[in-house]
Amino acid sequence: MPLATTLDVVRTARDDGYAVAAVNVVDDVSVRAVVAAAEQVSAPVILQTSVKTVRSMGSALLASTVRTVAEAATVPVTLHLDHCPDRDVITETLNAGWSSVLFDASDRGYDQALLETAEVVAEAHALGASVECEIENITGVEDDVGSDEEMEPYDVERLVHFAHESGADLLAPALGTAHGMYKTAPRLRFDRARELRALTDLPLVLHGGTGLTAEDFATFIDAGVGKINVSTALKLAYTSSAAAYLEEAERTGKHEPIKLLDAVFDGVREAIAEHLLLFRCEGKAETTTPRSAS
Repeated sequence: MPLATTLDVVRTARDDGYAVAAVNVVDDVSVRAVVAAAEQVSAPVILQTSVKTVRSMGSALLASTVRTVAEAATVPVTLHLDHCPDRDVITETLNAGWSSVLFDASDRGYDQALLETAEVVAEAHALGASVECEIENITGVEDDVGSDEEMEPYDVERLVHFAHESGADLLAPALGTAHGMYKTAPRLRFDRARELRALTDLPLVLHGGTGLTAEDFATFIDAGVGKINVSTALKLAYTSSAAAYLEEAERTGKHEPIKLLDAVFDGVREAIAEHLLLFRCEGKAETTTPRSAS
């Protein structure tokens, strides 16, 4: 089926009490594996690309790969640009057919962030795409974007005002999570998610999903989160599967690149399928009928 509209998929999830996994893919193998995981549990899925991946593969090849896989898929698939402070990359990916973008304005002051986010929203909406907004940094560096320095969060009223004034479709607030693996137990802000849900109908996005418990995910979903980002879990599954195959290849003296890719595919598919079950989206593909983004 054609690429779906991210906002439709996420809003349906939020309203029906589950969350859509937004998984950071890095190549055609991970694209196919994530969609296979979604088909395995019959769930909609968002394929996320970092700026780093866009620059590595190129927007045309990346979009073509995702579109080809999505058109053959039996579940709704959308294409999303993750953490991007670069307006040129925003424009490039929107013109290449991305379903949605996260304009990361956390490095700007409030007024400048509002001005630029509104401009991105106008650009995206003209092309039928959705915009996720972020002005509070989610700690941790992911694919060369972000900071380990924790910023003081905005008041929830001011944060909601920003989202509404900018015209954004999804809101990514600071909720106590972080990118990467947790070295200590995070101080999760379920209360803040509930406060935001009471003030706005915009779906909330949870960044830093890897490492949380099933109970953590359930509480955030019940508080209004409709999109949960997964990046580190895919990287770990990808590299550990590759390492295990290469170790066996060295032992046996049999080096088969296609079998290496098959091992990576299986490892990623299994890891992502587990996360989809945690997000309560099993079987939800049948009840998701989003508009096409194209």
